[in-house]
Amino acid sequence: MSHEEGYSGHTVVISFFLGTVAGAAAVLLLAPQARKESAERIREFGQDMKERASDYLDQAKDTVSSTVGRGRDFLDEKRSLIQSAVEAGKEAYQKEKSKAGHEA
Repeated sequence: MSHEEGYSGHTVVISFFLGTVAGAAAVLLLAPQARKESAERIREFGQDMKERASDYLDQAKDTVSSTVGRGRDFLDEKRSLIQSAVEAGKEAYQKEKSKAGHEA
């Protein structure tokens, strides 16, 4: 799926993850086992999914934090360039203005 079709990469990954969880839960519930065994397997599976989701969330936070940091650095750099350009423009204007004043 691509962005042109209206689905982001994160949406696809989350949908796949949720489908996997639902499928695994169905298999555990429908498998011929004793109730105790099924309950234990579901509990273990739930704990595993919780840990995986926590890891995924941590990775997403790190990615967002890194992206925000790079964005701030980029803006700071561009802000500095713009301020330099404005100062250079002011200086050029003052030079031209003083030239025109001397010629008159």
